[in-house]
Amino acid sequence: MPYDTQPKASHFIDGAYVEDTEGTPIDVIYSATGEKIAQVHAATPAIVEQAIAAAKRAQPEWAAMSGTERGRILRRAADILRERNHDLSVLETYDTGKPYQETSVADATSGADALEYFGGMAATLTGEHIQLGENWVYTRREPLGVCVGIGAWNYPTQIACWKGAPALACGNAMIFKPSETTPLSALKVAEILHEAGLPAGLYNVVQGMGEVGSALVTDPRVDKVSLTGSVPTGRKVYAAAAEGIKHVTMELGGKSPLIVFEDADIENAIGGAILGNFYSSGQVCSNGTRVFVHRDIKEKFLSRLAERLDKAVIGDPMDPDTSFGPMVSERQMQIALDYVEKGKAEGARLAYGGARIDRDGFYMQPTVFADVTDDMVIAREEIFGPVMAVLDFEDEEEVIARANDTEFGLAAGVFTNDLTRAHRVAARFEAGTCYINTYNDAPVEAPFGGSKNSGVGRENSKAAIEHYSQLKSVFVRMDDVEAPF
Repeated sequence: MPYDTQPKASHFIDGAYVEDTEGTPIDVIYSATGEKIAQVHAATPAIVEQAIAAAKRAQPEWAAMSGTERGRILRRAADILRERNHDLSVLETYDTGKPYQETSVADATSGADALEYFGGMAATLTGEHIQLGENWVYTRREPLGVCVGIGAWNYPTQIACWKGAPALACGNAMIFKPSETTPLSALKVAEILHEAGLPAGLYNVVQGMGEVGSALVTDPRVDKVSLTGSVPTGRKVYAAAAEGIKHVTMELGGKSPLIVFEDADIENAIGGAILGNFYSSGQVCSNGTRVFVHRDIKEKFLSRLAERLDKAVIGDPMDPDTSFGPMVSERQMQIALDYVEKGKAEGARLAYGGARIDRDGFYMQPTVFADVTDDMVIAREEIFGPVMAVLDFEDEEEVIARANDTEFGLAAGVFTNDLTRAHRVAARFEAGTCYINTYNDAPVEAPFGGSKNSGVGRENSKAAIEHYSQLKSVFVRMDDVEAPF
């Protein structure tokens, strides 16, 4: 392995790397080859205790600092992330299997954007004055305390920053548990934050599976839980957090619709469909995997889509020319391949791909099904792989009803050159994150999150501040107190 992927230790706690080999070993597998590239250990109860105690100890002093001082550290960390983008992108590629072509522009850079944005916002987090005649009320925006972030395996660096940046900007401490599938990148985020001047104990990383997450979520010293993951995991974590009346943000899965009207710019629509189905080998929670294409342009759409998919460069993720890499794990690849078989069995037309690629690692072809109907499993369940379902439609009313007929509500998109229709359709989508003539853009300035079973709360933007802080109201009476006796 030309790159040192083995971290200094499994965990980062109280400003330093920490190891406890009593924890369950977790092998890190490079999905392009199937070989083991590192090993970490799941957190023992002693490690979990160490992390919570460090966060609880460090948080009050951090909260007492001015927002300007906190923001300066976050912005410095953003600069370091950008300076080291190449090395961090290489590590992210080994961690996830995503092509370097992608990680070099979408992962550490996105994390740096979050640290910079919330670093700049930290000094602006003020309350308000409310005059009530002679009397008045003022509000204080205060941190929640100790926050737990539970990450997904598809964007480990980005998610570590998306959760950490607003939490720290508001004066909280963060304990972050990465996915056991991709444990490496978050350790570097913690190391860089500490190097940038973050006091020890404020951003801790602990490894582990569900039991470690459960130990963190149920601890009474934890005030807030933010999860990025699947709906089933979200239900469990939400229930556990509710038991302790904790603040919660849930960014869960989806089966999002992408509607392509007959007047759409077809090249842009196909570009959006590719980004919404095949970027990161289809492993993106907001993907628009139900692509509703107007019947008048369906065959043209499918034909041109196939031509563009033929141009995908499938290969070594470290090759800058590679544009389509392996899936994150053998298990995830098998799940996607099983859905391909279900699609065939239900009578969908396999229009492109559909097979595992004969090479080392966990590669499968970008896959497109046509003539998909709403009741098919591939149109109802989240696959989290490079499998696109193309459905026909003719009428706007009909397609909106079908687009919304799902338990999920994370994202939705529409391609049309009719501006009035674009905004009309976007307004009627039952989804938290919507797109017009684009798909899957996620700038830190914009709120990101879902409705229905796709989650609660929002990541990014000013909205995230509401989820990592609380308001205190102080009533000040200037006249005499009137009491009944």
